[in-house]
Amino acid sequence: MNNTIDIIKDHRSIRQYLDKDVPNELIDDIIKSAQAMPNSINGQQASVIVVRDKKKKEKLAELVGNQEYVAKAPVFLVFVMDFYRTYLAGEKTGLKQVIHEDIEGILAGSVDVGIALGASVVAAESLGLGTVPIGGIRKNPEEVIELLGLPKYTFPMVGLVVGYPADKSHKKPRVPFDSFKHEESYDTKVVEASINDYDEEMNKYLKDIGRSEQETNWSTLTSRIYQSVYYPKVKDAVAKQGLKSK
Repeated sequence: MNNTIDIIKDHRSIRQYLDKDVPNELIDDIIKSAQAMPNSINGQQASVIVVRDKKKKEKLAELVGNQEYVAKAPVFLVFVMDFYRTYLAGEKTGLKQVIHEDIEGILAGSVDVGIALGASVVAAESLGLGTVPIGGIRKNPEEVIELLGLPKYTFPMVGLVVGYPADKSHKKPRVPFDSFKHEESYDTKVVEASINDYDEEMNKYLKDIGRSEQETNWSTLTSRIYQSVYYPKVKDAVAKQGLKSK
């Protein structure tokens, strides 16, 4: 097993950080790793905003759902779906951009951001840093857009807290591997059979780390969340940015 794979497989989210700055050189290495990743048609539909300002991090921590580690960690990265750059290319060439007016554009941009985020997590952890992605950047998107000065045809998709870990945290179990990896076609029977096993594993994990009173198994947790659209402001905010999903 090589070192890169070992680092990836040992991933865990970190929410407690040392009061220690992360040098710009390391942040640049992380973001250059993200930029080097593949993207749709080389359109490069992603940008990253580095936030270090204390007051801005405090405001973002509030906007993402009062997640205090966003404010306490030294660096917060915001990954932006970015069709503004490609729009400018169209203005230059006279070839009007329309991809941002279709769901295909949002899908392509989302994939680009996801690949960039994954690369950033691996790069950061290879440097001895800890991370935790923040989907809550979409909780109050219009305020985030204003705070970060995002132009039309862009949208804040996900954040990433970066810092030196104060503790190693616990590695959360994943769904059974044979329900994640499918051979040739999707195996619904394996997935259906795996859910009870995974719920039992999560119950044991939560008991072992002393959080069984605060949290519950996977089925109950995801069902509680997914019985509603938990970031209902996204749809209108996306439309206001000129992005459509027709």
